[in-house]
Amino acid sequence: MKKGILLVNLGSPDSPNPKDVKKYLGEFLMDERVIDVPLWARTLLVKGIILNTRPKASAKAYKKIWWEEGSPLIVLSEKLQHKIQKQVELPVALAMRYGSMTIKSGLQELVEKGVEEVLLIPLYPQFAMATTETIVVLADEIQKEHFPNLKITDLKAFYNHPEYIKVLSESIKKQLEGKDYEHLLFSYHGVPERHIRKSDITKSHCNPSLSGGGICCKTPSKAHEFCYKHQCLEVTRLVAEYLNFEDGTYSTSFQSRLGFDPWLQPYTDRTIEKLGKNGVKNMAIVTPAFVSDCLETLEEIAMEGEEIFHEVGGKNFTTVACLNDDKNWVALLSKWIHNWVEADLVTA
Repeated sequence: MKKGILLVNLGSPDSPNPKDVKKYLGEFLMDERVIDVPLWARTLLVKGIILNTRPKASAKAYKKIWWEEGSPLIVLSEKLQHKIQKQVELPVALAMRYGSMTIKSGLQELVEKGVEEVLLIPLYPQFAMATTETIVVLADEIQKEHFPNLKITDLKAFYNHPEYIKVLSESIKKQLEGKDYEHLLFSYHGVPERHIRKSDITKSHCNPSLSGGGICCKTPSKAHEFCYKHQCLEVTRLVAEYLNFEDGTYSTSFQSRLGFDPWLQPYTDRTIEKLGKNGVKNMAIVTPAFVSDCLETLEEIAMEGEEIFHEVGGKNFTTVACLNDDKNWVALLSKWIHNWVEADLVTA
């Protein structure tokens, strides 16, 4: 069977124009795995409230970070795709979960090249309902409806893979060389606490609101395979261990909350504020829930986060870029692709 690769990232509006942003937000927020409430409530919330207020503000944010070549997330994802393509002989396509670069069009591109078996690579280190799961579920639905003869295998969450931790840690180390910082904040995209409970396959293990990361996050369990919070905390722990960070010089927080329900805590904006008020003058921040820089890293963290820090007396605010098209990251993904091919050849 001829094999191919489909990289999938989150997505982006076609432009920072409010009309395009509204269309994108509508698709994103109407996903039942993003806002997981009954359809009538989701429709009322998204179409009745959010899409009548948020697109203009979001469009202003996108305009701040938009590149001449287009959306940073799309441009960086395309660079990653092209570099991987140079290292593997299989066709490599790129798709987005939301927006005009659809998963269906990505699969169609591969099928037209004769591909019969696809390795689906969600570009997220950690598992979450609103990221990995929604990609895999949609790809499965599209395959059954449009490509019944196509076989799809998905790459599982790689948050604790030793080679990934090494690549991430070395990238952080390199970017912080010569930088003056007292504290490194690991900021992950937030999710509602109920998402953590819903993803608990044991239905009895997770309690995301417990302080200090929760005993459950530190107690071995099958639930951790699908526990986003555990996986985020584990990335922080493993990177800190790899780089020999001292206790108290780093911490974890969660950004980008929406609505009034409890989300994973501590919140990034409040943590930045607290650090500044507690006398930290120089801090750095890294966003390991993303592999490509995007609105949440370039505007929410690098701009809004820095502004908050300066307002409370902070001096130097260093933002660590995502892995993007880092050569070691490209090499690792290419290695995993080769391993997938070789494993199939061995078992055939």
